Amino acid sequence: MKNTSLQAKLDYWAKVRRSNYAASLRLEGYPVTPAHAQRELPSREAVLRAYRKPA
Repeated sequence: MKNTSLQAKLDYWAKVRRSNYAASLRLEGYPVTPAHAQRELPSREAVLRAYRKPA
């Protein structure tokens, strides 16, 4: 049985995550192109910075 490297697993899950994101947008009624699935998603920290109010 072939052992899959950690990097291959991480790449696979990143691809699945992007695909699921595009599918979620499509289900919500947003126009989606195949390029949306290839786009890099923002990190959790970047999203939190964008939505946090300055103190």
